[in-house]
Amino acid sequence: GNSPPLQYATTMPTVGLIRDDLFARLGREYTQEEFEELCFDFGIELDDVTSEFESAKEMGTKGPELDTLSKEVMYRIDVPANRYDLLCMEGMARALRIFKGLERCPTYVKVKGGLTMTVAKTAPAYRPFCVCAVLRGLSFEDDRVYQSFIDLQDKLHQNICRRRTLVAIGTHDLDVLTPPFFYDGEDPESIDFVPLTETEKSFTAKNLLDHYRTSPLTKHLKPYTDILYDRSEYPVIRDSEGRVLSLPPLINSRHSRIQKTTKNVFIECTATDETKAHVVLDTICAMFAEYCDFEVETVTVEYEDHPAGPRPPGGKKQTTPLMQTRQCAAKIQEVRGIIGVTEDDLPAADVAALCAKMQLAPAILSDDDSEVTVTVPCTRSDILHAVDVVEDVAIAYGFNNVPETLPETQTVGKPQPLNAFCDLLRDEVSRAGYTEILTHGLCKADENYTLLRRDDAKRDEAVVLANPASEDFEIVRTTLLVGILKTLQHNKSQAVKTGVKLFEISDVVLRDATSDVGAKNSRRLVATYTAQSAGFEILHGLLDRVMAVAMITSAGAGGYYAASGVAGVSYVVQQADSPTFFPGRAANIILKHHDDANKPDLLLGHLGVVHPLVLANFEIDFPTSALELDLEPLFQLASPSAPQPPEK
Repeated sequence: GNSPPLQYATTMPTVGLIRDDLFARLGREYTQEEFEELCFDFGIELDDVTSEFESAKEMGTKGPELDTLSKEVMYRIDVPANRYDLLCMEGMARALRIFKGLERCPTYVKVKGGLTMTVAKTAPAYRPFCVCAVLRGLSFEDDRVYQSFIDLQDKLHQNICRRRTLVAIGTHDLDVLTPPFFYDGEDPESIDFVPLTETEKSFTAKNLLDHYRTSPLTKHLKPYTDILYDRSEYPVIRDSEGRVLSLPPLINSRHSRIQKTTKNVFIECTATDETKAHVVLDTICAMFAEYCDFEVETVTVEYEDHPAGPRPPGGKKQTTPLMQTRQCAAKIQEVRGIIGVTEDDLPAADVAALCAKMQLAPAILSDDDSEVTVTVPCTRSDILHAVDVVEDVAIAYGFNNVPETLPETQTVGKPQPLNAFCDLLRDEVSRAGYTEILTHGLCKADENYTLLRRDDAKRDEAVVLANPASEDFEIVRTTLLVGILKTLQHNKSQAVKTGVKLFEISDVVLRDATSDVGAKNSRRLVATYTAQSAGFEILHGLLDRVMAVAMITSAGAGGYYAASGVAGVSYVVQQADSPTFFPGRAANIILKHHDDANKPDLLLGHLGVVHPLVLANFEIDFPTSALELDLEPLFQLASPSAPQPPEK
C-alpha cells in the first residue's frame, strides 16, 4: 500500500536483503569476499553488512521495540539509480541468477481481465493519469514476501516516484472490493473513510491531513500532506459500492489492506507523469509475477470526456499494464571500440551471449555479424540508447578482463581559454581582499525575480525544470546575485565592522533560440561588499582593477588609447535605474567601441547599492553594494585573437 518512506538517506538507492535468503535463491553460499566480487562483476556494490537489529540500534532505537527486530545478517547493496528492477529480493536474485547462467529471462504473460477503472471527467487535472493491474494467486503467508512487496513500493516512491509527487502506488485485496472502480476528484469533506493507519476511527480527507500533520505516530506521512492540502478537490478511488480504496498519493483504506490471507491483489497507480506510471506498474508486476506463474491480469482504464486541460483525451481506453518488450540495436564495432577490445577478444557471438546475461535476450546478430539487436524487457526502462547496450556488454565481459593498452596518441591537457582567464581573474579579486564562494546553479523562481524586485515579464528568459526535485530548484539562475545574497543571509555571524567582501565567478544560463539545446551559458563575476556603510566606491575600485587586468581602459581616465589597453575600446560607468538597487545609487557598465561605428555599445553589467527591500527579502541586516559583470566580452578582447593596442 501507500507505506512510509525509508528512514535512511543514501547517495544511491540501497536495497537491504537477508543474506541467507539471497544465498538460498542463488543456490549456494558465498563468503563475503566472493559475494563482493560477484557484486563488482555485476556492476553493483556491497555497501554494508548489518542486521535490522544493528541498523535500528545505530539510529538510536531502544527498549522493547529493539528486541523485536531480527538479528539475521543483512546485506545492504548499492544499485544504480535507474535499475528499478534491482530494488527487491525477487529482482536482485533473478538478475544475479540470469547473470550466472542459472536461469533464462522470464516471459511475462498478460491475461485479459474483465475489470475496469473509469477516470471521471472531474478527476483532478493536477493528477490526471491512472494505470492498474491484477496479480492473482499471490500469497503473503510468507512474511518475507509481504515485507519485500512493501519495501519495493517504498523504494519506488522514494526514487522514480519522487516522493509520490510523480506517481503514487496503491495495492489492495481485490476479494473485499466490488469492481468496477472509479477515479475522481471530490470535495475533501465528502471523502470519509477509515485509513490504513487506524483500526476503526474514520476521518474526512481534510481532517485526516490535519491529523497526519500533528500526530507523532504518523510523522512519516506529514511530508506528503503538502501535495494535497491546499487543493479544492482531492483525488479518490472508489469501488462500485462507493467504498474508498485510497486517497492518493497519501494513504490507502484499511478495508482493502493487504493481509496474510490476501490472494488476489489489485494495483493502482495515479500519476502526473504517464510514462513513469507505466514503468512503476510494470516493475511491480514483473517482480511479483514470479509467484503467479509470471501471469499478470490486465485492467481496462477508460477516460471520460472532460473539459480541455492537461489530461488524456476523453474516450481514451487503455489496457494496463503494458509489459511490453522493445528492440534496441548496437553496432558490433562500436561495442568493441567503446570497451577497448578487438574482434579476437570479443567475437560477435560472444556479444549476443553477454547480452543474454544482462537480461537483454534474445539478442540476434545481423547476417554479416555487424550489428546486434537485443530484446529489452519491460523491467529494463534504463536501456534508452545503443550505448546502454554497450555498457551492459562491458559489465558482462568484465572490466578486469579489458586489456590494458597504451593510447595511440599522446596529448597534454590544459584549461579551456575562458577557464584559464577566469582563474587568473580569481587570483586578482582574491588579492583585493575578497573571499570566493561557490553557490548552487538552481534556485526558486521567486528568488531570481520577485525577491530581487526584477520584472516578472523576464521570467521567460529562464530555463525551467520540468520536474524539480524540490521547490528550491525550480529554474536555472539567470543572475549570480541570488546565490551571493543567500550566502550573506546564512552567514549573519560574520563581523561587518571591517566589511565582508565576497565574490563568485560562475555561469548563469539563459534561453537562446539560436542554440541547438535552446539555452546558453554565460560566465559572470559577482561581488558584494557588506558593512555599516554601503561601500559603493569599494566595488567601483574592484571594477577598475578587473578592467585594468583585462586591459580595458576607462573612457573617463585619460582616453581609451592608453598603451596598456586594448585599442579602440573603453568602458564607462553610467547612472541607471534598477529596482534591485537603491535609486540614484545604481549604474550600468558600458563597453564602447570607438574604432567601429557599426558596433553598438555593449552592456557588460551592473553596479550599485542593493535596495533595502531586496536586503529585507534576503534577511540581510547591513547595507550592501553589489557588482555583476559579464566576463565573456572581456575574455574575447583579452584573448590573443582580439585586436591589440598599436605599438609605440
